[in-house]
Amino acid sequence: MATMRLDKLLCDLGLGSRREVRDWIRAGRVSIDGTPVRSPELKLDPASCSVSLDGKALRYQVDHYYMMDKPVGVITATEDPAQKTVLDLLPPELQRLGLFPVGRLDKDTSGLLILTNDGDFSHRVTAPKAGVEKRYLAEVDGIPDADDVSAFAAGLILGDGTKCLPAGLECLGGGRCIVTVQEGKYHQVKRMLASRGKPVLSLRRLSIGALELDETLGPGGIRELDQQELCTVFLDRKPKTKA
Repeated sequence: MATMRLDKLLCDLGLGSRREVRDWIRAGRVSIDGTPVRSPELKLDPASCSVSLDGKALRYQVDHYYMMDKPVGVITATEDPAQKTVLDLLPPELQRLGLFPVGRLDKDTSGLLILTNDGDFSHRVTAPKAGVEKRYLAEVDGIPDADDVSAFAAGLILGDGTKCLPAGLECLGGGRCIVTVQEGKYHQVKRMLASRGKPVLSLRRLSIGALELDETLGPGGIRELDQQELCTVFLDRKPKTKA
């Protein structure tokens, strides 16, 4: 790994502002390989050095990946002058990491959203050719039936001529159903169900690939994803078998 300035390394970790980390370094709170250093401009290779702050070892990583349970009423954007965005929900230390949402969820849609600063990863997840499945729980006005399931499987053509790839529809009884798509056209799930005369009342994303939403997070909750979980994004989700 190429060398980098010590103050930049601490900022990239989201520990504080450039001014704050410089003050910490000059105060002797930062050590490299056990030796306190006081020069913010010092260059080092994070891969070959052990850096600690107040005696606590720091793990440097370039790319960051987080799972959020996006709540209703928040827009999927990095900034907006009038409305609250998903980034506004982040604590200050995460707001400094340059995160952005992978794909989008409508303002009135909740559920699984991935935040990262890795553009290549984001493209791999959202590119239609990648075929990464997104799975939603929908409550609709009406009762989905076998004809709707067949229409989804065949690939719908919406009223404006938009062609949708074949998609999955699982009827759960009453007005509830599971929709599985491999693309992310504008308001796609809502428009697909509306085209079948089943307008959406509520929508929640449950999974991306085989990565399922951690329901313990609660609305607006967020946690870091580990490497094993990241790999599941690109795997097919296996249906759960009933006991």
